[in-house]
Parts: sequence; C-alpha cells; structure tokens
Amino acid sequence: MDKPWTTKNKEWREKLQKFVNKVTDNELQLVIYKEGWTIAVMLGHLVFWDERRLALIKSWEKNGVEPSDIVGIDMNTINDALMAIFLTMPHRKVAELAVSAAEKVDKKIASLPEDLIQKINALDDPHVLDRGHHRQMHLDEIEAFLKTRKR
Repeated sequence: MDKPWTTKNKEWREKLQKFVNKVTDNELQLVIYKEGWTIAVMLGHLVFWDERRLALIKSWEKNGVEPSDIVGIDMNTINDALMAIFLTMPHRKVAELAVSAAEKVDKKIASLPEDLIQKINALDDPHVLDRGHHRQMHLDEIEAFLKTRKR
C-alpha cells in the first residue's frame, strides 16, 4: 500500500527540527494569538496531539481499532487547558518535546502492519496517520507571524 503520509510526516518533522534549532528563546515567548498562545505553546500543542495519536495507535494495537472517544469534545477547551500547562514549562524544553513527540509517533506510524493501516484508514480520519499536515499548518502560521515581526 502507498503510504504518502510517511514522506509528509518525515518532511515536516525535519522542518520542525530545523525550526526548533533556529528559533530563539525570546521568539518562543512571543504571543502569536490574542488568547495568549506563545510560539512555545503552539509547539506544546503539537506535542500533545502527536502524543495523543501515539497513545491511540498503541491502544488500537492492543485492543483493536475503533473510533476515538474524543469526537464531540470541544477541542478549543482542550487546547486552552493545555496552554496553561505549557506556559509553566521551560519554553526550550517544550520545543524539544515537539521534535521528540514527532519522532516517536512517526516511527510508530511507519512500522504499522498493513492490516492495522487498513483498519485505521477505515475510520476516515486522515490525521491519524498524516501528522505532517498538522505540523505544516502550525509551522506555516509561526513562520508567517515571525516574518511580520521582522519587517
């Protein structure tokens, strides 16, 4: 089976690594959204959702694939609650965790057997296996934000 997400995951994990290597500690503290999200919080957001997908996949390996119980939960509330946690952590550590979480979930996804991939794909949730899309979306937002600050 063609696994286009593997290439995309790797591409955006490497871009995430490059970004984390070049972003300054001061930039990590910049508020990107009026709700108080800093760049570090945005990276923490990536940590959580990659770690959540990893936990979900491990559960499916053990217990069988079924729809996630997160459907219908207010994602904004989850993200806002996470913001409070990530703001208390050292920003550089959060940035490093984003790369670590991406590496772990990408490795797990790349190793999945074909039968499990088919069951996961049957759920019709493309973001389970395609983690690159989420990273791309947020890294593009961060890069655009930083460009406006440098003018």
